[in-house]
Amino acid sequence: MRQLLREDFVRLLDKKIFHLISEAADDLGLECYVVGGYVRDLFLERPSKDIDVVVVGSGIVLAEALGRKLGKGAHVSVFHNFGTAQVKYHGMEVEFVGARKESYSHDSRKPIVEDGTLEDDQNRRDFTINALAVCLNKARFGELVDPFDGVLDMENRLIATPLDPDITFSDDPLRMMRCVRFATQLNFFIEEETFEALGRNRERIKIISRERIADELNKIIMTPTPSKGLVDLMRCGLLPLIFPELAALEGVDTVQGRSHKDNFYHTLQVLDNICKVSDNLWLRWAALLHDIGKPRTKRFEPGVGWTFKNHNFIGEKMVPEIFRKMKLPMNEKMKYVQKLVGLHMRPIVIADEEVTDSAVRRLLFEAGDDIDDLMTLCEADITSRNVQRKQRFLDNFKLVRQKLVDLEERDRIRNFQPPVSGEEIMRVFGLSPCREVGILKSAIKDAILDGLVPNEHDAAYGFMMKKAAELGLVPVVG
Repeated sequence: MRQLLREDFVRLLDKKIFHLISEAADDLGLECYVVGGYVRDLFLERPSKDIDVVVVGSGIVLAEALGRKLGKGAHVSVFHNFGTAQVKYHGMEVEFVGARKESYSHDSRKPIVEDGTLEDDQNRRDFTINALAVCLNKARFGELVDPFDGVLDMENRLIATPLDPDITFSDDPLRMMRCVRFATQLNFFIEEETFEALGRNRERIKIISRERIADELNKIIMTPTPSKGLVDLMRCGLLPLIFPELAALEGVDTVQGRSHKDNFYHTLQVLDNICKVSDNLWLRWAALLHDIGKPRTKRFEPGVGWTFKNHNFIGEKMVPEIFRKMKLPMNEKMKYVQKLVGLHMRPIVIADEEVTDSAVRRLLFEAGDDIDDLMTLCEADITSRNVQRKQRFLDNFKLVRQKLVDLEERDRIRNFQPPVSGEEIMRVFGLSPCREVGILKSAIKDAILDGLVPNEHDAAYGFMMKKAAELGLVPVVG
């Protein structure tokens, strides 16, 4: 990161929109500054679409004046209840707000707001790197106002609060999640005093809505290395409060000299592995939850060691309750995660044994269109330190992938629908819905998946007739 001088800001802000804001502010005799994330991202050379302008006075009045200067194509939205306004122009959005100072009551993160100075406004900011302001008035255009050494913190890659972190976090506990999120997104470190305040104030997170927490958690999960943020959440004590099922994975037990791996850190490694190859949020959630059933299934068996039998099925059942509690979508996204958690052991079992056509057909049948994501998850799940074992699994996964391609081309199993339907079975044998219809449908499906019968109507029909004869069923139509 290079140091920016006033002439740099003059050049970087040399856009029509900023000059028009400057003219409008000077016409009205108002001080105004571009603030927060936009200024931070100029220093960090990151793209930023959010332009926030603080006005010492009425932000609404300045927004309306800018709208008049922009003319046709500008759209001004005013939010009188919040004292803010937004100007949209040719794909650009500028938010205007009057400088303000805030005070909080203990049981709410909604502040009592009063008009204030630029200093008041910078004092209320969450972190020093977000408290930067650059003047837009003509006489001081491009002048940086940095009362809390936010630039120095960026150079040192630190997240710190402008004022006492205990007050900052107690006033608005969501800032604790934002603290970890910014550190993860920017690959910064949390300043020591600030980090200690996270731990002291962690119980305050309970007044924050689950939707807000989930939104910040999703932003952490969508970073290149989310393990960094999740470790910070665990270290400061927030994770057990916001996501106890994930925190329960942490730790190693030893009995009779035998230990299991730390499933928390294994899970984070799997998640990071997924992030190298996919930006699918819900595949990342599947990685985060793939072993979530292990704490409930952990047993020590003498002579065997530690076991986690059926942890995938237990985890599959846990997914809806976790999504519901965290206010995540209870739709096909949840069902997708649930499916991958339930199936994640299947490819590993296949790859650890002889890779048979029958086993691969059944895997393709159950996974359907999600088979590629399932294979990606399972490859990410191979975190063994035994290089030879790890390579053997990865080589076998390549074989499984090739068999999936070959069998799909030949047998069309993906999203398989039986070539003989239940309605046809009932019509042929004059049956109402009953046990025998289910037996025949299952037998046809199993015969196709086991490769005994091709996935074709006539072959399946012939198999059905033989199976029906064994059950003593007689066709009523030819």
